[in-house]
Amino acid sequence: MSAPSPFDDIAPITHSLLTAAGVKHGFFTRGGGVSTGLYQGLNTGLGSSDDPAAVAENRRRLALAMGGTPDDIAACYQIHSAITRVAEGPWRGERPEGDAVASATPGVICGALTADCAPILLADAKAGVVAAVHAGWKGALGGVIHSAVTSMQALGARPADTVAVVGPCIAQASYEVDAGFEDRFIHTDPDSARFFIPGAAADRRMFDLPGFVLWRLEMAGVGQAAWTGDDTCADEARFFSNRRAFKRGEPDFGRMMSAISL
Repeated sequence: MSAPSPFDDIAPITHSLLTAAGVKHGFFTRGGGVSTGLYQGLNTGLGSSDDPAAVAENRRRLALAMGGTPDDIAACYQIHSAITRVAEGPWRGERPEGDAVASATPGVICGALTADCAPILLADAKAGVVAAVHAGWKGALGGVIHSAVTSMQALGARPADTVAVVGPCIAQASYEVDAGFEDRFIHTDPDSARFFIPGAAADRRMFDLPGFVLWRLEMAGVGQAAWTGDDTCADEARFFSNRRAFKRGEPDFGRMMSAISL
């Protein structure tokens, strides 16, 4: 890895679906942060063991890039649930438990932290409603996507008018699981078998998380959805990865934030 990137190197991934919706958004990468070591770059994870001062500075830089301050960030204490919180105003550092945030209030920065799980940013431009979702396999299977879409509806959004983008996450080529993992999905919905292919051994499978998440968005009635196509586990230069850290026996890993705001 090179030395930590300067502030000017903050260049979040954006997508045309959300740009056309007229919302501020970004799937932030490692670029542009001040953290060092295992967390080198823009680590925004308050739950990591990184230097708290570095994390605070990283979050300040991210908020500034989104046109706000750290107090404007509405991001949950994530627990791999199906809970969506509604942010009616700035959270000013509060982090209620949950895994999705929806808002119809301009200036609120809805955020989701990930490091292999799938971040999803959603927007209904007509209604003026946005949401950020943290969807690991457990949350995606447990209903966090439907929960977020339902919460957006309660704020006036229509699923058919909503666009969604799945950001950088672990891709199928990097996501090996056991046969029991596949069984859990098929037990919930037999159609989910399409998101698994054989692994290197008879009892191993490769799981397509972004494909599964896109399917869930379709089932929730979202009008248009896409994936950025980025594999967090395979691209160390740009992304933090829980699985990569685990494979290397590293004690911790950084977290990236995906953010959206009216």
